[in-house]
Amino acid sequence: MSDELLRTVTRWIELDPDPRTRAELQDILDSARGGDAEAQASLGRLFDGRLAFGTAGLRAELGAGPLRLNRLVVRQTAAGLLKYAEAQLAEARPAADNPHDLEGPTAHRIVIGYDARHQSDEFAYDTAAIFRDAGWEVHLFDTPGPTPLLARQVLVRDAEIGVMVTASHNPPRDNGYKVYLGGELSRFLEPDGLGVGAQIVSPADVDIAATIADVVAGDFAQDSAAPAVIPAEEVPRPRGISILGEDVRESYQREALELLDPEGYPHRDLKIVYTAMHGVGGQMVMDLLKAGGFEQTFAVEEQFAPDPDFPTATFPNPEEAGALDLALEAAARHDADLVLANDPDADRLSAAVYDGYAEAWRQLSGDEMGALLGRHILDRGPLRKGWQSHAADSTPAIGNSLVSSRQLGALAARRGCTHEETLTGFKWLGRVPNLIFGYEEAIGFDVDPVHVRDKDGVSAALIFAELVADLKARGTTAVDALDEIAAEAGLYLTGQVTIRVEDLSQLGSITAGLRREAPSELAGSPVTHTLDLSREPLPGAEFSEHKASDVLIYYTQADDRVIVRPSGTEPKVKCYLETVAEASSDAPEAVSTARTAAAERLEALRHAMTELLGA
Repeated sequence: MSDELLRTVTRWIELDPDPRTRAELQDILDSARGGDAEAQASLGRLFDGRLAFGTAGLRAELGAGPLRLNRLVVRQTAAGLLKYAEAQLAEARPAADNPHDLEGPTAHRIVIGYDARHQSDEFAYDTAAIFRDAGWEVHLFDTPGPTPLLARQVLVRDAEIGVMVTASHNPPRDNGYKVYLGGELSRFLEPDGLGVGAQIVSPADVDIAATIADVVAGDFAQDSAAPAVIPAEEVPRPRGISILGEDVRESYQREALELLDPEGYPHRDLKIVYTAMHGVGGQMVMDLLKAGGFEQTFAVEEQFAPDPDFPTATFPNPEEAGALDLALEAAARHDADLVLANDPDADRLSAAVYDGYAEAWRQLSGDEMGALLGRHILDRGPLRKGWQSHAADSTPAIGNSLVSSRQLGALAARRGCTHEETLTGFKWLGRVPNLIFGYEEAIGFDVDPVHVRDKDGVSAALIFAELVADLKARGTTAVDALDEIAAEAGLYLTGQVTIRVEDLSQLGSITAGLRREAPSELAGSPVTHTLDLSREPLPGAEFSEHKASDVLIYYTQADDRVIVRPSGTEPKVKCYLETVAEASSDAPEAVSTARTAAAERLEALRHAMTELLGA
């Protein structure tokens, strides 16, 4: 073990305010000093770098050291975020002899939310204390809550920063730190105002990472005083801050209920089974659905209360195989029409419906839900008050991320509505002007971009219930509605191939190999066009280095589309497949024939990509 590593670990232990991670590291260090080779190797791994701060903030397993998420990493991250914000704001608002001469308030604002994962409240409290001590106006939620509730408050409070402590649907031992920008800070960085209330994008993430690195360097370069060690069970909620409570949850519910159209879509004869997946959406979603008139809503009790260990779901993602088993059992008991499921921080929504043709429950894909919600919103009339993001005379738009299906774009073209395709993530969808609805295939939906510039599984649950209740009243189903959309806009089927690698460092080698030897055909159909987003933009967009992505898109003569994209958080490369077929008429038999042809083509494409990439 080198002297440099020894000094680094020793200093880290001195700085760490958490007795649990201090003790964990001290035990390993003592063993390493005693000659234990395994302990020495463990220290080498734990201190072989630092968590990278990116547009998604931080997300990692809880534990000691700079490559895990812990209270010291969070404190350093918060301090770096503060330093970045104050530098930008100083440039936006130059110092004045008399601060009262400045327009607007002199104190800047941060809003902080957290979910129910292990240590989420501690990380939120540490962040609040750091910004409070710097003179910021701090607004902290009183209890764990959904991510969209925090995102909304960034807009409501016109806050410069929003922080949400969550790891979404990751495994139980993970946590994360998600950052939004708004208020004066966002308007300075993006004068068009489109980034207000949205997640950060480059170059802000790079600049924030640099200030975090400055903070860390300062911690280790000088003999600064270490913070007081406070037992975890006694970490206090900071004083001198504003607590956000029931009034904020009630105002969210009032605005969400305004999205309903009780005159055009009055039907509420619907039995719903809902699962919170051990997350924080349970009470809010149940209250909202019942306030919206859906009285026959039944919770999956085993998964209703927040539980950071997720005892019935090893991987608490509603999309995972088996995740909805308890909900589907409850649906059978209650003879339900619809199953709704949130992920643990309630920013995503999954749904299942009974397929009378297959005589079985069917979980809808994110693309299918996106098409259903998109058509519903277009049918309702996108110019309704409160459904636009910007000026009333602007053209409304619907949108989706590039890895989502092209079907919504085809439907929008048929309806004469503007459609926008963006880079992956709601950090980009939230910046689309006059957005009235946006989605991405990973079950993320925004039905109220006026109030939330991010995916929102709470309000989406309400509108999806309105949609399915209307279909039921008309004597049809969501499965039939998908065929109607296919008849109108074309039949689009999507699928995925995933290639796992040993570690994140290997991800770029797969796309690099495809750039060296690009495929000339896929499943027998010639590749007619290749789009490399590391060098060129999406059609209609402008290219910049900050929007460059390691993404390859292939289009074939058969109108297939294949997207190859490394994951940003996991050691795997994802291939998004899509095939298209046109029904000869809008008759159910014609749509069924087209669906069979598209499914066969999709399977051939899946086989081709599996062979090409060695999956």
